[in-house]
Amino acid sequence: MEKKGMLIPVLLALAAAAIYWWVLTSKERSLAAQHERATVLYARFDLPARTIMNVDLVETREVPRMYMEQDAYEVKSQSDIKLVTNLVTAVRIPKGNQITQSALVSLSPEAGLSVKVPPGYRGCVLPLENDLLRLIKPGDRVDILVTFDAVLGDSRKEKVTATILQNVLVLGVGTNLGQGLNAAQAKAKDAAAAADQSFSEKAALSLALNPNEAQYLALSMKQGELAVVVRGLGDVELHPMEIASFKRLIK
Repeated sequence: MEKKGMLIPVLLALAAAAIYWWVLTSKERSLAAQHERATVLYARFDLPARTIMNVDLVETREVPRMYMEQDAYEVKSQSDIKLVTNLVTAVRIPKGNQITQSALVSLSPEAGLSVKVPPGYRGCVLPLENDLLRLIKPGDRVDILVTFDAVLGDSRKEKVTATILQNVLVLGVGTNLGQGLNAAQAKAKDAAAAADQSFSEKAALSLALNPNEAQYLALSMKQGELAVVVRGLGDVELHPMEIASFKRLIK
């Protein structure tokens, strides 16, 4: 009985020692993990809100993991640097700050069309039938045609078609502003776009026009019917275009 009475305190002491050892090693592992170094993306320059990101705007630095922001971009391979490409800053990121996921949004309507408009141009929105929009992609080049009733010298009206704009850059198609998506994201986005389009026969084509071109597009939308023709990849030449009419076609 005396030996049994001594065994219980020994077992309790061993259990307490085991628990102490476990707590101590857990603390050591935690401290080691905090001092472990990680490679993180930092802003190379001062980045205003709504800046389209690319690899030239960021740099990598090694920091102790304990000083790493909770949602910072950790670089484990060289390809991870490209994760921020085509994302847009939702807020200003000062030079030298870590790039965090919460500070960036996708290149989408949430970021706004203005982030895609080239300097000196305007972002113009043209309603078009959904069937045609499915064949046009951001970055394509298009020509804009208008068909209207022209008044001839004898006061007769004749329907004619004129090419009013050439080599126009497409900024966006519907909600697609050319953001980079993986296969799963693209599939989900297409499904959402199809659901939205099912409620309307038309969607928006976003174009980059200079101020004069924007005025003529607005006028043409009121005066006649517009048509969009897509150029081949790499075709950026401007061509003299005569006004088309059935009278000239028959001759």
